[in-house]
Amino acid sequence: MLNIDVLTLFPGIMEGALRESILGRAQTQGHVKINLTNFRDYATDKHRTVDDYPYGGGAGMVLKAEPLYRAVEDIGGVDPHARGRVLLMSPQGVPFSQKLAVELARESRLLFICGHYEGFDERIRTGLVTDEISIGDYVLTGGELPALVMIDAVVRLLPGVLGNDESAQTDSFADGLLEFPQYTRPEVFRGMGIPPVLLSGHHAQIAKWRRQQSLLRTLQRRPELLDTVVLTREDQKLLDDAKRESDNR
Repeated sequence: MLNIDVLTLFPGIMEGALRESILGRAQTQGHVKINLTNFRDYATDKHRTVDDYPYGGGAGMVLKAEPLYRAVEDIGGVDPHARGRVLLMSPQGVPFSQKLAVELARESRLLFICGHYEGFDERIRTGLVTDEISIGDYVLTGGELPALVMIDAVVRLLPGVLGNDESAQTDSFADGLLEFPQYTRPEVFRGMGIPPVLLSGHHAQIAKWRRQQSLLRTLQRRPELLDTVVLTREDQKLLDDAKRESDNR
């Protein structure tokens, strides 16, 4: 079972989402345990202060090191090597990806730090954090939404969470490519049909079509992804054939 701890000043932002759908079932079924902790509880002054003005001046407030150090050491232990990975949600971090989600899903313990205000005391980054991660080149009010995105992406990869583990294996980015088109009943909707191969019952041909469509969709929408994927000779042939078909339409 994966144990996830989240340090946040606003646990209410996350509580509803964590109770619903796959995340809720994953916890009920014992695949993951998720604990939310308000790190304001670790402030020691009478006002429960977690932020202060930045040295050197400037706009905004900076999160203090003391409450977060106390929280991390209380929850994860004082030994950095034993507490697992400590993840800081930050626009300065490395971009989150499916590859990183797979890597994190292999861990036994994760601890997320969600900030607010102008930023963090740098000693939080240098003394507590093992991974600084961004979900995109934009700035949000706090780290709760990025943490939810990452938790969702990681938890659905845990064995047994999706019911059918093949679902995660065919997702977009699972093999570096975008997912192929999907269809369901009715066979014809408002004059729009589905590719005949999907009705053929020929599993090898269906697999070939899906791979080709995955390659073509990646080429059309995210061509830069193909630079990181090792294509077989068969993949290259499927891609060339798909490009020719697309050009002839």
